[in-house]
Amino acid sequence: MKIPQGSPGAKILAFGHYQPSQVVTNDDLSATMETDDAWIQSRVGIKERRIAPDSESEIDLAVQAGGKALAASGLSVSDIDLVIVATCTLETQIPNAAGRVATRLGIDAPGAFDVNTACSGFCYALAVANDAIRAGSATNVLVVGTEKLSQWIDWTDRATAVIFADGAGAAVVGPSDTPGIGPVVWGSAGDKFDAIIIKDRDSFLHQEGQTVFRWATTALHPVAKEICERAGVDPADLAAFVPHQANLRIIETIARKLGAENAVIAKDIVLAGNTSAASIPLALSRMIERGEVQPGGLALLLGFGAGLTYAGQVIEIP
Repeated sequence: MKIPQGSPGAKILAFGHYQPSQVVTNDDLSATMETDDAWIQSRVGIKERRIAPDSESEIDLAVQAGGKALAASGLSVSDIDLVIVATCTLETQIPNAAGRVATRLGIDAPGAFDVNTACSGFCYALAVANDAIRAGSATNVLVVGTEKLSQWIDWTDRATAVIFADGAGAAVVGPSDTPGIGPVVWGSAGDKFDAIIIKDRDSFLHQEGQTVFRWATTALHPVAKEICERAGVDPADLAAFVPHQANLRIIETIARKLGAENAVIAKDIVLAGNTSAASIPLALSRMIERGEVQPGGLALLLGFGAGLTYAGQVIEIP
């Protein structure tokens, strides 16, 4: 994988994930609103999703996922000197999530900050972690995507209630003699800022579904190809394609246009719903756990969502 000459490398050491225990099926939703399983699956591809109880916060979800990633990495908490949390669903803006997650995990006095680019947040945070290690600003970084979207959803609105869910995914990033994280390609379409929006603290999440669908299915496959080009990777050589789990039709359209015919395509949305910044690490962690992808293979990550923003990179699967 290509990185600038003379730069030290970084790689992902391990993933971890966590989902709340409560499963909400399409049939459960049809009992409270005008919808049904066939309608939901035909439009977004979701069969079920996980929803956290009132007693379980997005911080709790992050701690569970981060702890699993740390345990799988073989590092101790004393080895982590930077924590980055990607989230857009905090109930309060101050304090941030990262400091609280670090403290709960027993990580002493790390750098700690949040990233809010909604569904592209994990890829943004991973890029920052990669650059921090390469620049010498950090040695080992814990990156977490965590969301409790259920607290921002109108559960009588089938346009959003059938899509969004709760969960967390995490990765530990450390130094490497050879690069395991390719160059990031990121950007935004701020003219479409109101396509996905929470207007104020008394409002629910609103999404212009058709606007987002058209943008995602037309604008993002060139981004996916550019990510591969910058990493020096042919799409045919990818072991996995892990896009944001927004909508099954969007995932399948981008994958087809990308031409990654040998890649396992993440379709975690079917059983996990759309978990925003958590969706990419959650999906890949579950793919690794099920043995669908093998260590050393290359995976293309592509996040996109509210802002509108996008970001992605090729990584080596730990």
